[in-house]
Amino acid sequence: MTSAAPAPKPDDKTAGIKAEQAGASPNVHKAMVEQALAALKADVTNIKAKRGTEFKITDAQPYVDAVNGMQAVEGELPEAIALHVDSVNAHYETLKSLTDTVRPEDDPFVEHYQTPPILEILYEEQPDFRASVEKFIDAIAKNRALVGREAARLYGGMYGPTCVVDFTLSPGSTVNVFNRILQGVDIPKDHKKTILASKSFGMNTSYGLGAAFKGAVESGKTLDEALDAEIKMLQMLYDTPTEAQTHLMNTHNLGGHGPHSSFDTAEYQRQYKDRMRPTVKAALDKGVHPANIVTVPAYCVGDVAHHNSQSMFNFAQDPIIMAIFEAHTEVFEKTLQRGLDQGFANEYAPLSLVTGTGAAAMAYEFLLDYMPINSVIELLVNRFHNMVAMNPNRDSAAELHNVDMMMSIWRGWNILKPKPLGKGGEIGGVKIDLSPIDTHEVLSNIHRYTYPPCAITQRAGAMLKFADFPCLLTSEPMTATMLTHIVALHPESALAPFRFDKDWGATEYRYINIGLGVKGAGADEKVGYEQWNASV
Repeated sequence: MTSAAPAPKPDDKTAGIKAEQAGASPNVHKAMVEQALAALKADVTNIKAKRGTEFKITDAQPYVDAVNGMQAVEGELPEAIALHVDSVNAHYETLKSLTDTVRPEDDPFVEHYQTPPILEILYEEQPDFRASVEKFIDAIAKNRALVGREAARLYGGMYGPTCVVDFTLSPGSTVNVFNRILQGVDIPKDHKKTILASKSFGMNTSYGLGAAFKGAVESGKTLDEALDAEIKMLQMLYDTPTEAQTHLMNTHNLGGHGPHSSFDTAEYQRQYKDRMRPTVKAALDKGVHPANIVTVPAYCVGDVAHHNSQSMFNFAQDPIIMAIFEAHTEVFEKTLQRGLDQGFANEYAPLSLVTGTGAAAMAYEFLLDYMPINSVIELLVNRFHNMVAMNPNRDSAAELHNVDMMMSIWRGWNILKPKPLGKGGEIGGVKIDLSPIDTHEVLSNIHRYTYPPCAITQRAGAMLKFADFPCLLTSEPMTATMLTHIVALHPESALAPFRFDKDWGATEYRYINIGLGVKGAGADEKVGYEQWNASV
């Protein structure tokens, strides 16, 4: 996945799941915890064994094996779990049929090939949905002023660091703008939810709002021409999604190493579509909301050729990085076991415990190097604005994982602070066990990896590297597994995008999520430039 959001709770304004619906049995909680841990531990164990080697697709087999252990338990719909399990297998088998490896320049995009084919299956199975999408496509062009305003704000960095492919309706995100457009489109509400979900957790293509606009301006085009290019690209995402993804891959130039070359992206999407069609149809027949059908298959595949990948095998060669992976995994395991021992209130509690535990562990690493959390966030915010000035044609998603880091350590710091200032290191009454960080052989002897008397910045330095790649610390394999179990319990309710302010740290320095004093066009008197308060 590409953005870590806090876990939804029954009292949040989530996508139609009500508090009275929550309350799964302890057997469900146990399955959520065990299966989520199995996915993460498969990754971390495999990365430690394979780091520094040349990545092969088959190196991801341990993760696939862990996913194949996922099963529906009491009260869960098997067809919803199948969307997750079958997608991982379809992704893995398709990649194996097309290539032996994926180069680092292509691996970030492997999570973006699933929703386009699934959208096209829905178009074929539900002509009324396709008709609604066509109205949405027309509405994009009719909202020319809105699209231009938001693209220009992103280009100029007005909102500060943003996650353009966020899973919430945050300022600067693509779904924020899509939500604004959908408010004025006369189509069924469930269709609106599906369109919105497909560009949040669904990650419909690799495109982020404003990329075409920015590229056109920086290449010498007029603002009108740039806006034409932006609208055309946004429309293409939904008119011909698989073609759009292939186009994006044929024109990307990550690192200056030319377009996608690891495998035939059009053929991948064709094979994936054929493999997943029976699973999608079975889910539709069982009443799974289409908004869930376009999201579950996408957010679970990244551990094949992205989290297990050449870039990860390179990244984890640093012994401190690897030690943090190991220690944090044990923090998750010990803390979740405490949660099981004490008992969870509902199916959202394990997910909230995972995201909160990951956040607290990340903040704790900075604290052990005496780094003020606010100062780390301010540094990343200031660096963003310098990046905008120095490299205006930056990748649209360049700072998205910095945003994840800021959000996580801000939340983690507020969890760690003693009561009543914070939560006293607890989430839902469960005390986070940070002892694995204190006792890990590498982390407890950090002086052995630098000039020994001056070992006061090693953790912080490693954590700043994680600011570009925090996926296993937040932890995406675990949250993906738990989210699928929640969908399996409530298949008829659209889960994504999350409809709340995720309190993302950077907003302590840029007041874009409050109404007080915010006067820009499109601002809400309560939540500023956020859209969760007006979600479709």
